[in-house]
Amino acid sequence: MIDLAAGIDIGGTNTVFGLVDAQGRIHGSGTIKTSSFKDVEEFVSALYNNISEEALRKGNVRLTGFGIGAPMGNINKGSIEHAAGLPWKGIIHLADIFRKHTALPVIVTNDANAAAIGEMVFGDAKAMTDFIVITLGTGLGSGIVVNGRLVYGHDGFAGELGHTSAGHGFADRECGCGKMGCLETYVSATGLKRTLIHLLADDLQQCSLRNVSFNDLTSEMIYNAATEGDKIAMEAFRLTGNVLGASLADFVAVTSPEAIFLFGGVARAGKMLFDPVRESMEMNLLNIYRGKVKLLPSGLEAGNAAVLGAGSLVWSGNLV
Repeated sequence: MIDLAAGIDIGGTNTVFGLVDAQGRIHGSGTIKTSSFKDVEEFVSALYNNISEEALRKGNVRLTGFGIGAPMGNINKGSIEHAAGLPWKGIIHLADIFRKHTALPVIVTNDANAAAIGEMVFGDAKAMTDFIVITLGTGLGSGIVVNGRLVYGHDGFAGELGHTSAGHGFADRECGCGKMGCLETYVSATGLKRTLIHLLADDLQQCSLRNVSFNDLTSEMIYNAATEGDKIAMEAFRLTGNVLGASLADFVAVTSPEAIFLFGGVARAGKMLFDPVRESMEMNLLNIYRGKVKLLPSGLEAGNAAVLGAGSLVWSGNLV
């Protein structure tokens, strides 16, 4: 009999799940379309049934619990609270709804916190007790680990670094949260797009992306253009890296991490992003921190990282 945890990554469009063993191997997976379910009870029922059917197909399998990473997930309450990108509004008591189907443990947290626990359980932070994970997707998320424990704060929402001020002269972009100048408006897939569009408006030199609309533009397109030598695309990455690096220097002063991991689609740009981030971070660090903080890519397998992070919530014991 193999013990497996269900790792669930809830996104606005799709929800992905996998059956994860204690060594971080995935033994089965599946997807359902989040946006097809206007009723969260129906969504949970369909998701639970899909997971149960996948476990039955594998045979000789015992489920040990359900780990769920979701936007605005609150581990203290097992809830999702006011997540703008999901079809259900307000406060959703997700763990309680799951418990109508199972007596197994159900752990809910936000996707960035799940990524941080995943990095500690299955990734390159196994020997670390102090580190930060920055997730770079549509927005910017963060999971902060101090003294071997994830930082949640008194209400379960600590560590929203994406909604700290970008600072350093950057305060003119409206954020989906209602504030102005949040870090994620500059450092995220959406922020990278906004930077490119701004550069195109101010610079008339040739750019292969000049005729692409904002809605059609992707961070991958910008990366591909940059690797082909497009100067405006390269500048967009440089500026994005500069803003992130300066903010990371501020974060270092708060928790003094051993390492900062960059995780998610934008981070797959590699040196294109990491080089300007590292240079800017070191330049803005207080002297006592310079040369001490590692800047690393995630050690989780790219295609399965979100599921592994969610599954690790079940296997992590007292780490959560």
